[in-house]
Amino acid sequence: MGLALALVPVVLYPIARTHNEPLALGYVVFRGALEPIAYIGTVIPWLALIPVGRDYGQVGAADATAARMMGAALLAAQGAASNVLIIVFGLGALMLYTLLYQSRLIPRWLSIWGLVAISMHLATVFLILFTRIDPMSTTVLVLDFPIFLQELVMAVWLIIKGFSASAIASESTAPSYEQRVYEGRAGV
Repeated sequence: MGLALALVPVVLYPIARTHNEPLALGYVVFRGALEPIAYIGTVIPWLALIPVGRDYGQVGAADATAARMMGAALLAAQGAASNVLIIVFGLGALMLYTLLYQSRLIPRWLSIWGLVAISMHLATVFLILFTRIDPMSTTVLVLDFPIFLQELVMAVWLIIKGFSASAIASESTAPSYEQRVYEGRAGV
């Protein structure tokens, strides 16, 4: 899944960069490079638990304590990597929805929904990091549900309708991002 998700920004980059190159590049870095690395960092502690668990049943009482401590440390490392993954996903998505809002490649209501939903998701992350809410609480599910639903709706929208033809057509006649920066109209 991480590899498939990493390819989305790479494929989108040629279209996105004509509208806002820094955001398009940031999206590629966060969702195309950092997110897969964070996925790997999340999975490695899980895989390392396998030999620790196997050895736990075969050791004496003194070594069992060490195995429990090793397991707890691996779970803590997985939790930290998971937090990094959630932040990286959120920042990358924030760049994407800002870019989609500016470019009008999808309807603005869908971009705004994405911006609001990803902001709620990032708020959830910081509430978890500062131990204000439990990561497995109903509050987290409620605050994260809008981004889950928005990503599904946007995926269906893109499959059925694709990007706005007028936004793509206007990019061929519009000045490049570099020209707009030079003229002081970047992001317009």
